[in-house]
Amino acid sequence: MALEAVVLAAGFGARFGGGKLTASWRDGVLLDGALAAALAAPVRTVTVVWGADDAVPAAAVIFAERAGESERLRLVNAERHAEGLAASLKAGITSLPAEANGAFIFLGDMPRIPFSVLAPLAKAVLAGAPAAATVFKETRGHPVLFGRDLLPRLLDLDGDRGAGGILAKLGDKLALIPSPDDGVLYDVDRPADLT
Repeated sequence: MALEAVVLAAGFGARFGGGKLTASWRDGVLLDGALAAALAAPVRTVTVVWGADDAVPAAAVIFAERAGESERLRLVNAERHAEGLAASLKAGITSLPAEANGAFIFLGDMPRIPFSVLAPLAKAVLAGAPAAATVFKETRGHPVLFGRDLLPRLLDLDGDRGAGGILAKLGDKLALIPSPDDGVLYDVDRPADLT
């Protein structure tokens, strides 16, 4: 059963002042955190969807090379990224191999995803759940893993909205995987968030 990962990294980062995903973070850049988690997931490939920041592809390549994972990295330019999150998500999903059985969706500005949630997410979907999401203290977080049957529905999204509505309609069919910490909720919006 082939799973893939998509890292959404096409936004401008307006609240940050631009250049968010290539801002310094620990011993690299902010995008590295999301890439590390995506590469640690049980997936064949990791697709980085970029758009507003031309520095993102190079940053992704540098990290993948350093991690010895260059062959698993794919880069996709979301040409319509200015339309919002949905356009970036669609660009990533459309680019996946036709035989993909599901796709993890990571957000490029979430650098502290605990690796321990990744295998349980995959296990839940491969066991038949239509989707699986992380949860911390009753709040749903990221990443989310969408099973094969839901991937076409992601292509119907528009504007600056993610797939929250699709997940809400699943009700108790959505598998929830508890997170050991708040890394599944922590994202960076402004420079002050880089703690």
